[in-house]
Amino acid sequence: MQTKALLLILLSVIVALALVLFQYYYKTKKRGNLVILLSFLRFLAVFGIFLLLINPKFSKQVYSLEKPNLVLLVDNSTSVKSSKDAILNIVDSFRESTAITERFNLGEYSFGTSLNTIDSLTFEAKNTNITAALASLNEIYGNANTAIVLLTDGNQTLGADYGFYGFYGKNQKFPIYPIVIGDTTRYEDLRVDRVNTNRYAFLKNKFPIEVYVSYEGGGAIASTVNISVDGKNKYREKVTFSKSNNTTIIKALLDAGSVGVKSIKVTVSALQNEKNKANNSKNVVVEVIDEKTNIVIISNMMHPDIGELVKAIESNEQRSVSIQKPTVASSELEKVDLFIFYQPDPSFRVLYQHVNKSNANLLTVTGTQTDWGFLNTIQNRYRIEGNYPVQETFAIVAPAFSKFDVSEFSFDNYPPLESDARVTEVLAEGEVLLNMQIKGIDMNSPLIFTVEEDEAKEVVIFGENLWKWRMQSYRDHQDFKNFDDFIGKLIVYLSDTTSKDRLNVDYEPMYEGSDKARITATYFDEAFVFDTNAEILVKIKGEANNVNKEIPMLLKSTYYEADIADLPSGNYSFTVTVKNKKHSKSGGFSILDFDVEQQLLSSDYRKLALLASNTAAGIFYPSTVDSFIKEVAIDNRFIPIQSSTKNVVSLIDFRVLLALIVAALAAEWFIRKYNGLI
Repeated sequence: MQTKALLLILLSVIVALALVLFQYYYKTKKRGNLVILLSFLRFLAVFGIFLLLINPKFSKQVYSLEKPNLVLLVDNSTSVKSSKDAILNIVDSFRESTAITERFNLGEYSFGTSLNTIDSLTFEAKNTNITAALASLNEIYGNANTAIVLLTDGNQTLGADYGFYGFYGKNQKFPIYPIVIGDTTRYEDLRVDRVNTNRYAFLKNKFPIEVYVSYEGGGAIASTVNISVDGKNKYREKVTFSKSNNTTIIKALLDAGSVGVKSIKVTVSALQNEKNKANNSKNVVVEVIDEKTNIVIISNMMHPDIGELVKAIESNEQRSVSIQKPTVASSELEKVDLFIFYQPDPSFRVLYQHVNKSNANLLTVTGTQTDWGFLNTIQNRYRIEGNYPVQETFAIVAPAFSKFDVSEFSFDNYPPLESDARVTEVLAEGEVLLNMQIKGIDMNSPLIFTVEEDEAKEVVIFGENLWKWRMQSYRDHQDFKNFDDFIGKLIVYLSDTTSKDRLNVDYEPMYEGSDKARITATYFDEAFVFDTNAEILVKIKGEANNVNKEIPMLLKSTYYEADIADLPSGNYSFTVTVKNKKHSKSGGFSILDFDVEQQLLSSDYRKLALLASNTAAGIFYPSTVDSFIKEVAIDNRFIPIQSSTKNVVSLIDFRVLLALIVAALAAEWFIRKYNGLI
């Protein structure tokens, strides 16, 4: 409490006492207990009022000790399962060390694909993403004084290279101390690193397959690579390796003799004393089809959109694209399955007449060079108002679109297209896929929409510079898949000449391990509006095991999904049905007995050492854990910090004091009244 407040309180006592003496004792002859009681009550009331005005306060200094954080980050993947006991013993060593618990706040996490709490340690994770786990800890602990102890074998199967993940003080905020788990011995090992092949092949043609095989060891060895299709050997080649010549690429052409999904297995013969044989084979699938969609892009101009459309469409091998001028011969048009008109003008008149006469499906891409007057007169499916200034048009997904599933596509970060027109009226049956947004304002005008008239379909895109969308897809995902799959959906929709199907099913013919295995479906009601109240079931039957189960598909926003990650490896057939409806779809898939964590046998201590060096830390082993505990416990970077907090508190509670003042004045008045002094 300040000296000024004490002096004011003392002055208040003197003034209150003076007022009481003046009222009850100055020129008053009456004395006695009654006067003393009344004097005391008056003194309390007056002094209390003065205290309320002064409101004295006092401060209190509170001291606390802030410990640095020591985070145990434990690999929970199957590759370290054989070292489970060693890992648990190391964790217990940190928990039981008084040097650690007195100096640090101990945090415990595990990781596989993502970061989890350590109480979920099972050593069953099918992938390892060290970089993602470190990035998550950076977000959790912010700028706090922290050190990370990483218990892992260093074999990462997902994510960016952790060896160069952020240098200390930049992206990586904390020093990282790896404790190398597992065997650091390097064994002789032959492995199939990668198998490249096309997703589709065409009947009676040959399809290529490319195999990367590598050897790790110091001797000279020979082996044999076999390629089988549906269990039958189709190709064999002898290979030799040495310490200096440790990789080879095998290229082969296989016959596509029959239609269907073909299971291809590539195997390299194991060495006599090879310890890890799990990586000596890989499986892929190729679907053999008996027809190819012939697509033509017709344009009077050169534009990067055309090249990107060709790449996106031909990313699916069952499609072939050619580029023509509007003067293309009519005999060539008869061979076309799907037309793409890029920025049409009056020179397209004959082409439109052919399309209308043959009821061919059409994808129209417009832009700033499109002749809007011609387009309005040559067709009667929609009307366009042109001659606007060229504007940047962003895409907004229309929530009610039902022609095909677009739930997996995102356009949030996509750059705008350029357009100088707007659709004013859709005259045929149609649905909007993407709406226009200009300068943050929804224009209530379609950017991409579909129209159907009789048996013909058309998709119209009002904007050029689609090539920017494909580049953004690569920027966001390091591949073109998002854009290519979106264009692929448009092509599939336009290529489908059958009647509308209310139930659609999507799945992969082969899954490498079951952790990502799933079947998705979409179902539409009679008005072809997505039905969110449907009960969809999938019945799965194993061909060589006793699996026979029925799984309800769960609603996931705009599609239904069945998670089949719990199925063992094998071949399966399935049927998707809608309860109380006559709609069903069947198919088949395979789940491989594949665990990428088992492909690498030895610990990658070299990369862990690089990570430690880049983060101003050191590398340790299970045998040196005790020395690490002693070292980190005396490291001057991790010293507990004492902090103080000053709390200022009022000396009195004004509510209690106010009640006391009122009570004293009331009691004084009542006593004076009772004794006839008023």
